[in-house]
Amino acid sequence: MLGRREFAAAGLSAAALTAMQAAGFAQDRPRRSANAPHHDAHTEAFQECAKACSDCQRACDSCSTHCAHQLRAGNTEHMATLSSCLDCADFCATAAQITARGGPFVDLICEGCADACARCAKACEAFPDDEHMTACAKECRACEKACREMLKHAGHEDEQ
Repeated sequence: MLGRREFAAAGLSAAALTAMQAAGFAQDRPRRSANAPHHDAHTEAFQECAKACSDCQRACDSCSTHCAHQLRAGNTEHMATLSSCLDCADFCATAAQITARGGPFVDLICEGCADACARCAKACEAFPDDEHMTACAKECRACEKACREMLKHAGHEDEQ
């Protein structure tokens, strides 16, 4: 005959087994909600923006090195672009991280990143004959566009 303790232990064991089976079953079939296509597009937009920010960060870091070499060669007009590229690279690196993880402040960083990229692109575009500066400006414009697109999705972070 089972005592109250044994009966309770058997009941808890059965409940635990049922929960484990249910969890295993749930893992076998991924759940898809009715708004899954929207969620997938939303997630894709976050990842595309993060990639554009990462690409721009690398271009700006490279361009800042180029500007430093130009300064060393006596081209003092590159001081402004050196500073712009360094600051823009920092904005882009942070934006890439926050956007990739879908952080709650993605709207704040994407707004700032888009503005930083617009300013940096404008500064670099002042040197149309410099391939390095032109490439940096192109990446900045692409990142600015991606961030502005991201802002359209930023109001939906609770659906992630």
